[in-house]
Amino acid sequence: MDLKFFKKSLPTLTVMAVLSFLMIYAIYTFLTPEKKLPVYNPVDVNPKLVDESMLHVRSNHKVADFTLINQNGDTITQEDYKDKIYVTDFFFTRCQTICPVMTNNMGKLQEVFKNDDDVKFLSLSVTPVIDSISVLREYANRKGVIDGKWNITTGNKKHIYELARKSYFAVLDEGDGGVQDFIHTENFILIDKKKQIRGFYDGTDSEDIERLINDIKMLQFEYKH
Repeated sequence: MDLKFFKKSLPTLTVMAVLSFLMIYAIYTFLTPEKKLPVYNPVDVNPKLVDESMLHVRSNHKVADFTLINQNGDTITQEDYKDKIYVTDFFFTRCQTICPVMTNNMGKLQEVFKNDDDVKFLSLSVTPVIDSISVLREYANRKGVIDGKWNITTGNKKHIYELARKSYFAVLDEGDGGVQDFIHTENFILIDKKKQIRGFYDGTDSEDIERLINDIKMLQFEYKH
């Protein structure tokens, strides 16, 4: 082999190799679409979960503004979740069936994202008259709730039930939020920074919790890129 020819050709070969790499990378990137979580509107959700008045809505669904009271007696609104990714669930402190599992799993999520200011959690009591601030405070202490990271809340029953049915699409049963109305759901709902629903998960299922963790990270990646 002619060594002089090789030395003269080396810069050209290097440039060609770099260009080939960039071309292969560009083609791969173009042919591999970036995976994103869906944005859920009423028409995309099981009709049994959607209030009849909203079944026709095809776009721009956002969680309605809310006013709740947390375990410290503080008023919690959308402003507390502005520019945050958060997970919502509906529970009650006296529940002995699915709620303890759900709360434990929400605690696991809290632990995973404990040092991540981008992610928060919101639990709404479906028995707000019983779940007073003092009851919620004791419950939060027992469950390791981190103030400012995870708000467990009470409030006006009609308001909470309307949020469940018309904003988060969390429950199957119909009702008016009256005295006899009662909802019970295992759903966790993932909300993005634009107040849009990005996923539904079984809060009692460990595999779904892992899926939720991955989806939160995917959503964070989406915002960073």
